[in-house]
Amino acid sequence: MAESGTPSERIAAELRRRIVAGELAPGARVPSTRRITQEWGVAMATATKVLNRLREEGLVRAVPGVGTVVVGAKAPGAGTALAKAAGVRSAGPQASGPQGSEAPGPVAPRTGTPGTSGASAAPGVRRARAGGDRELTRERIVATAVRVADAEGLAALSMRRVATDLGVATMSLYRHVPGKDELLRLMIDVAFGEQPLPQPPVSHWREGLEAIARLQWRIYRRHPWLASTMSFTRPVLAPDAALHTERSMAALSGLGLSWEEVAQASVALAAFVCGLAVHFEREAQAEQDSGLSADEWMERLGDEDHDRLMSDPERFPMFDAMNRGPELDLSLEALFEFGMARMLDGIEAVIERRRACGGVRAEGAADGRRVTGDR
Repeated sequence: MAESGTPSERIAAELRRRIVAGELAPGARVPSTRRITQEWGVAMATATKVLNRLREEGLVRAVPGVGTVVVGAKAPGAGTALAKAAGVRSAGPQASGPQGSEAPGPVAPRTGTPGTSGASAAPGVRRARAGGDRELTRERIVATAVRVADAEGLAALSMRRVATDLGVATMSLYRHVPGKDELLRLMIDVAFGEQPLPQPPVSHWREGLEAIARLQWRIYRRHPWLASTMSFTRPVLAPDAALHTERSMAALSGLGLSWEEVAQASVALAAFVCGLAVHFEREAQAEQDSGLSADEWMERLGDEDHDRLMSDPERFPMFDAMNRGPELDLSLEALFEFGMARMLDGIEAVIERRRACGGVRAEGAADGRRVTGDR
């Protein structure tokens, strides 16, 4: 292994050598980030860079519930092409090259195209890509991108990575999707569209809003990366996502609220759900980096650390009193249930106040003008 380069480059080169030499066979698990930190004595961030580099090169992939494994190589010529690529990359610090450069070696295992060895491997890769290009559709591209983001997070997603998983040239994607921003928009729409809103709509406004909030929570849980892509100041034009706001506003119409109040209540509830759901991806990344679940992390924190930092009754009287009581449930699920109920309580209070004062002028709701109403 070359001694020059950054720690992450040197470790990646060593793992790359093990893969090429067959020490890590196709399907075998590569060292986790935690194992890398222990074996090489580096920080967790460095270990994460190592696995990200190998994934970008197409040498490994993440398998949910298993870990990061070596990509299978079925083509007879794949080993030679892979060794050639690895030999170039491990030559020195300059070998890592620009992340956007194309290298045929890592792609070969994914093609499954029979070849011979040595120089004949490259034409095999080109033929496989040409066939894959003809079958390429926008739907396949988006579905593959969603799978990558679900398994490894948005940090692992790139046009090149999607192309590698599909076994096609990166530039072929741009004939169907203009760029990553548009790809994300399509991914958002697919994520919201795969779990449709209840039909027919729930009649009571509170039950209707609760059903929508719970559906959004399930969608965010299923796709942990999704919440971090949402914006409530610069919303993405995703029709299936917009239907949620449309349904929420419909549930609140005719209750005496102004258009502004209807819109603000709908968006505020969605923003609450999304803001809490952002922690799904953060927790998944933290668990991957540390190898510990949230509960295991809290246990490892230990009573000694807690006592040292938080047990001063003069500085933290509320924490001190709370710690003397029963165990509290501050999980994401518990916070979601509490927060959603309180949001709906607040909307109900506004509705009752509007009813008590006769509501907003009917003509405002009829002609669609923004009406403020009494505050």
